[in-house]
Parts: sequence; structure tokens; C-alpha cells
Amino acid sequence: MEPLRSLRLGEILVARGAVHQEQVDEALELQKIRPKRLAELLLDLGYIEEDALLEALGEQFGMSVELDLRNKIDSSLTTKVPVSFIREYHMVPYRQNGASCLVAVNDPISLHPLDDLRLLLDSPVTPVLCRKADIQYIIDLYFEQQSENAGELIDDLALEEGEGKVHTLDGAESERDLLDLANEAPIIKLINLIISGAVRERASDIHMEPFEHSVRVRYRIDGVLYEKFTIPRTQQAAVVSRVKIMANLNIAEHRLPQDGRIKIRLSGKEIDIRVSIIPIAHGERVVMRILEKGNFLFSLEQLGMDKRDHQLMDKLILSSHGIILVTGPTGSGKSTTLYAALQRVNSPDKNIITVEDPIEYLIAGIGQIQVRPKIGLTFAAGLRSILRQDPDIILVGEIRDMETAEMAVQASLTGHLVFATLHTNDSAGAVTRLINMGIEPFLVTSSTIAIQAQRLVRRICPNCKEEYTPDPAGLSDLGLSPDDPRVRVLHRGTGCDKCAGRGYYGRSGIFELLVMTPRIQEMVLQGADSNAIKRESRRQGMRTLREDGAEKMLRGETTMEEILRVTRDEMLEEVVN
Repeated sequence: MEPLRSLRLGEILVARGAVHQEQVDEALELQKIRPKRLAELLLDLGYIEEDALLEALGEQFGMSVELDLRNKIDSSLTTKVPVSFIREYHMVPYRQNGASCLVAVNDPISLHPLDDLRLLLDSPVTPVLCRKADIQYIIDLYFEQQSENAGELIDDLALEEGEGKVHTLDGAESERDLLDLANEAPIIKLINLIISGAVRERASDIHMEPFEHSVRVRYRIDGVLYEKFTIPRTQQAAVVSRVKIMANLNIAEHRLPQDGRIKIRLSGKEIDIRVSIIPIAHGERVVMRILEKGNFLFSLEQLGMDKRDHQLMDKLILSSHGIILVTGPTGSGKSTTLYAALQRVNSPDKNIITVEDPIEYLIAGIGQIQVRPKIGLTFAAGLRSILRQDPDIILVGEIRDMETAEMAVQASLTGHLVFATLHTNDSAGAVTRLINMGIEPFLVTSSTIAIQAQRLVRRICPNCKEEYTPDPAGLSDLGLSPDDPRVRVLHRGTGCDKCAGRGYYGRSGIFELLVMTPRIQEMVLQGADSNAIKRESRRQGMRTLREDGAEKMLRGETTMEEILRVTRDEMLEEVVN
């Protein structure tokens, strides 16, 4: 039932003035190495808004467009369709229009499931193009209507426990009993709701922490932990056993730490969950790291890099050989930055291979190796094998030991461009870290091109953003004068439904890019410490993490409190030195 299309999408968009022909041509070139539709690539590249794209697709396919879907939903229609159908096809009936039922769709090409929908509804159906986020909103709304939330389920478990209906575990229970209890319907539903709730709230981690009388469940959202639920202590063993079963771990082992992985599908997305379980005083503590699998397509600018650093990094990553290091603590976005750099240099004439733990994003045209220490496939072993594959560019997920560091240096000196991450607080500290690992200073200077330190800061929620007059004390900590006209009015979030009252929504990077200039190389060879190297880099124009954060604060992207929170290490170093 696909309508005739007299004009191509690119021609319609150019005619409407939504994009330039050069942008369409760039997307078509990208299509040769990335098998995506033109519409998706234009969206990914940021050349067009979804609303303008839907209007153009509506013209191309002769379909109506609805951009205000959320206020026009008849939930009685939605519940007539199995949730599995809605999730699989991303196609939702939302309103009756005379004899026909209007169906929200985002893809005007894949309309074959409409025939099944017509039978399910026993009514004629009319597809209407709608935003992807609005369709997902209906799916989430339906999911919440069809199932209890985790809080209600926990209350029911506590009530049943009070009535003597729940059997709890102790050390004498057999493995079979553990298995039976972990597979009881309420426990399965509870874990599913905790995980789906975390994904829906954009959490990166789930923490389950047992205490004397309860188990606390917290989500890490935008880098900060928030308490969500409290589970009765009597259910702790059953909950942990259920997580172990999902992660293929030994449910009878309670004395030793265990690590595993869970793979699930949620709302059509593939979710990879890394599970860590350790024994503590009151039971076993569980942390689940949530990774959404998918194709990566971000630019360095989209990560929050300013124009100067972006242009400089753009030149550096086109080098023929050398090492580019990205440093920062766990969860500071190092891997994401390196993926963006790889995306920039990825082309059919380059052989790019990575060794990672874990593979967080899949990039078309790049060979990606998953580290497996249990079978001897470490970073060093993977890197050794990569060098036999005639690579042009190599990504090392993390330099953890001297062997990996030595091999990365040798690879860079033999004509390869190497991207790698390292755990240090700032860019200058990476130099001394490599030397302390056993790499000779002359090898560090001859192999390293640049070092970038970074942190992630929370963005102000655009929905509840307001102006306010800042506290002068905080401004001086950021190196700003209260008399500076730029700081008379700053911005913050007041809290709303979109950000769950937090005032923040999403994160952006702050960066510190140190280039290994001849003067810096000379200082390293002379044995200068990281503070001296940092001071010289600043004299040469490098902007520190705190200075970059202050600029983003002045632009209204984040808050003063957030910059002070994530750059505390930098301030402590200045106090000490």
C-alpha cells in the first residue's frame, strides 16, 4: 500500500528550503559507508529538525502529519492492541476519525502491519506521520497503565510478608529453593520493573544495597545517585538470586564477588547490562551498568567541545601516526569522545580496529574486539593481534598496565595513529602517569601528540530554566570577578515534570586539551612535574577544565554549582600547590 512518489525526498527538502543541496549530497555520500536512509542520516547529522522532515515525508507519500499528538490520545483504542505489536512496529492507534481509526506512524515505508491492525481493531485505519518521541510517549504510557509500578509491587510484597505468605531465604536453603523463589512471578516482575524504570529515566546504573532492615535501590541519573525504592529485607536474597539467574551467575555462591552480563530488549532497543555483585556485611550488593547498544553518530561539537578545541582536535586526529590520549575518571565520557573521533576519520580507505571492554557502540566499517580476560584476550593481547592486521588507526579502550602502554607507544612509532584512554585527573598528569608506568620520557615525547582531559556536567533543563543573581563566593572559586558584567545574571533549573524536579536534563562535556608542543616535550625530558607542564600549557593557550566549564556556565548551558562539583579535584590541587 505504498503511494507513488514523483519526487525524491532530497528534492522536496531542498525545494522547501529545509536543507541545502550540499547537505543532501553529504548525506548521500555518507550513505555509501553507512547503510541508513537519507532521512535518518540528515537527522543524525543535525541538518534538519524532525518536524520539517515529517512535513516533507507527508508531501512525498501523500500522508497527513500530526505534530501535537500527546493531547489527542484515546487510550481506549490503544489498549485494544497487544503491547508486543506496538513495540515491534512502533505503530499506535490514537483517535477515531469518523469510520476510520487514525494510527500514529513514524516510518512511511513500513506500513504492511496496518493490515493486521485493521483486523485487530475491526475498523478501517488511516496512517498519520508523527514524531518518534510522541509514539514512544504513548508506548510508555500504555506500559505504565498495563502494569504495576515497582513501588506498588514492593508494597504488595511487604503486605504479603506481613500476612505470612512470603517465604524468605536463609543460609540453609538449598539451591533448588533459591531457584524456585527467584523465579516466582512477583520477583520477576519486580526486577523487570526496576530495570525498565531505570531505562525510562535515562539511568546509567542501578544500585541495590542491603542494610539491616531493608534494601535500598538507587538510580544514577546524569552522574548523580537518586534513591528510588526500598525493598523489604526479607526479599533481598530472592532479588539477588533473580539477578544472578539473568546474568548466568552461580546463585549458590554468596561469599565471593561475581561479574556477569544481561542482554534484554526494551521498547525495540537492545540493552546490555553489566552486573557486579559483591558480599558485604548485610548480604550481597548489586550494581548494574546499563548500556544501550546501537549505532554511534555524534560529532565532537555535539559532545560540547567549543569551536577552538574542536578545530584543533579535528586537525590532530588526521595525523598519520602518534598517540592521542583521553583522560578522566570512570564515567567521564572518554569512550564517547574517542568514538566521535573515530567517526570523523572513518572512511573506506582506512583500516580501523579497536580493542574495548565493553564495546559500547557499534560503528559500521570498523573492526571491534571485545576484551575477554578469562580466555587470555587482554588489552595487550588484543593489541598485539591488531598489529598483524595491517591497521591504519587503532583504538585501545584503556591503558591499564606497562605492557599495553609499551605496545601502544611502539605502534605509534611504527606509523599507526593510536587513540587510547587513561585514568588521570588532568591532561598533564597523563605524562607523569606514563613515565611512572615505566615508559621512558623520550618515548612519551616522541609518541604522544595530544592529551585531552574531560568531565561530564549536567545541562540545565530547558523546560524550567530561569535567571538568577549568583553568589559572589562561588564566582571567585571559578576565577571570575563579581564585577564582570557577564556574571550579573546566570541560569538554573527550577525543577519540572520533564526533569523529575531535578533542574537538570542530560549532560555535556567540559574539556582540557594539551598539545605536545616542542616546549612541553623539552620540559618532559628535563623531568618537569605535572603542575609545571600544566602552567606552561596554559601560557600557550590551553583552557583548563574549570575555565571551559565557566564558559559553558556563562552561556547558560550549566550551573555554577555543577562546575564546582565536577572540578573539585582541580581546586584541591591548586590549594595544595
